Amino acid sequence: MPRAYSMSGVMGAADRAVRLATDFLTLKAPGSLVHDVQEDPRFQHRGVDLLWDQGDGKVLGVEVKGDRQGRRRGNYFFELISNAEKDAPGCFLYSTADLLLYVFLDVREVHCLELKAVRDWFVPRTKDYPLKATKTRTGAVLYTTVGAIVPLGDVKAAVPQALTVHRFALSTPG
Repeated sequence: MPRAYSMSGVMGAADRAVRLATDFLTLKAPGSLVHDVQEDPRFQHRGVDLLWDQGDGKVLGVEVKGDRQGRRRGNYFFELISNAEKDAPGCFLYSTADLLLYVFLDVREVHCLELKAVRDWFVPRTKDYPLKATKTRTGAVLYTTVGAIVPLGDVKAAVPQALTVHRFALSTPG
């Protein structure tokens, strides 16, 4: 049976994930600027949540995924179908972002994945990983999201150059 979530719970987790992702990016490149473009329609359909201006003329698109409990299970949830009822593809497949910042909220850990490298490795192996469905309620509407459950170790072993991990102290704000 799929897990069920409320939209307010999902949005609260997403906000916390974006805050930690922003902290991670500014820590990686002090003086850089992070622009939140989640509400900008020019970036929504591209699967880009943040623009990271590194200050050297390079601007990267960033997709942020917040996971409230995945780290203790040791898995990523790669979203393959965003809304099964509308047959909408998941952000892992369509995002044009350069980076996927996967934030494990339970342990305040940010995994920075080079999205193209990880996607190129994963897609031919999609059938090797189990799928999981979650349900999210927005008012009276319930929709289903489907993703692949991928062990952290598999990604690290297959594309080690595409992964950076940073753990924030549990006492830091965000």
